[in-house]
Amino acid sequence: MSDVGARRWWAVGALVLASMVVGFDVTILSLALPAMADDMGANNAELQWFVSSYTLVFAAGMIPAGMFGDRFGRKKVLLAALVIFGVSSLACTYATSAGAFIGARALLGLGAALIMPTTLALLPVMFSDEERPKAIGAVAGAAMLAYPLGPILGGYLLNHFWWGSVFLINVPVVILAFLAVSAWLPESKAREAKSFDVGGLVFSSVGLAALTYGVIQGGEKGWTDVTTLGPCIGGLLALVVFVFWEKRADAPLVDLSLFRSARFTSGTMLGVVINFTMFGVLFTMPQYYQAVLGTDAMGSGFRLLPMVGGLLVGVTVANKIAKALGPKTAVSIGFALLAIGLYYGATTGTDSGTGLAAAWTALYGLGLGIALPTAMDAALGALSDDTAGVGSGVNQSIRTLGGSFGAAILGSILNSGYRGDLHLGGLPVQARNTVEDSVFGGLAVARAIKSEALAESVRSAYVTALDVVLVVSGGLGLLGVLLAVVWLPRQVGQSTPKAAESGHEATDAV
Repeated sequence: MSDVGARRWWAVGALVLASMVVGFDVTILSLALPAMADDMGANNAELQWFVSSYTLVFAAGMIPAGMFGDRFGRKKVLLAALVIFGVSSLACTYATSAGAFIGARALLGLGAALIMPTTLALLPVMFSDEERPKAIGAVAGAAMLAYPLGPILGGYLLNHFWWGSVFLINVPVVILAFLAVSAWLPESKAREAKSFDVGGLVFSSVGLAALTYGVIQGGEKGWTDVTTLGPCIGGLLALVVFVFWEKRADAPLVDLSLFRSARFTSGTMLGVVINFTMFGVLFTMPQYYQAVLGTDAMGSGFRLLPMVGGLLVGVTVANKIAKALGPKTAVSIGFALLAIGLYYGATTGTDSGTGLAAAWTALYGLGLGIALPTAMDAALGALSDDTAGVGSGVNQSIRTLGGSFGAAILGSILNSGYRGDLHLGGLPVQARNTVEDSVFGGLAVARAIKSEALAESVRSAYVTALDVVLVVSGGLGLLGVLLAVVWLPRQVGQSTPKAAESGHEATDAV
């Protein structure tokens, strides 16, 4: 490998570290919430805002973040994002009140919003069509690896230190990422800086934030609640206005013709389907491990490692399958394996144990590792050097919004299935409400009244609901097969002189 080629892959290592920073935060907050509620005296509304403040800023900021990278330089924006993420992690660590923590989480969301589209935008610029799938697989694999590592490291820290230590994990990773990006990453930006589309920035940010908030509320309070309908309707109206604005803008923030590309649109929508199914695994399984199998947070993180192992194998072979059989076939195989794994998981019972979970999550991870980088490559490969940042921001925003819908919809299915299968005869109203609220609340009531029958009912109800969620997620996997077969172009990674040239131009600056 040439010196330039080697440095290019070192640069991918820098992007891997940046992706892991964001991935840690996704899983680690939930571990600290109980201790934070006790220490700060936070109520349920404040606990919800601990999560939502990050999510809303993250959703609203990704398209503007992509634009800043295109305009001012993606390396500069990524370095600034890492600084913001590191400083806000320290602010989270040492926050002494709920308000201070919510503000720090919002700032953390801004850092994440700047990191993700900028990281993705650099891949089509740095690599030719031939090499890009491997780079995407490396970055995607790192982000997924953070899911189990977060609970493992966070669980260890919570067992030995105070709750703020879990946010301190970000700081050394940020420092390493900053040094790696500074040393190895090439600078790139659009050849011509467009004028600021202020209307596009406002309407896209407000629309995405409002719609995301409405979806969050839908999962919490139901889809007919005014706090759900108001933000959802307002967000959709803002996005409709955004589309009309972009059609008439002299220098639009987003080139809407991008959606006429089958590569970009199909790759993005397949990513949405993947995000839906990921919720079915990453939200439900840690609860299964802890509530049914009796593990702690760290133990549940270890039990997610078979999924990561399958993912790493899938990422390794994805490009080979795509080259041999074509990307359409590769994505279809990935989704088929993913669906089979989920349906196998839907046979889980209260006495199934770790073995079954390890087998089906590994199969799910294998399918995910084959489908995800190939679908992402289809979307990112459609972007030009000048629009890589905004295009990546659009892709990431749609996928994130899809994940939020997945969380709300599948969460509603989980809650409904759980409550519908409980046997609560003879319980007082307050105890009944606590049991229906969550599986952990149900087990707490069972312990308090020393009722093994209630505990068994709670575990059985949760497993039944888990199986329903996995069946629905498996159906989404089959939908992914159908979308790939019908919609994804047969060849999405054919090298072009421009793509190869742009990859070498970027690495000349390394």
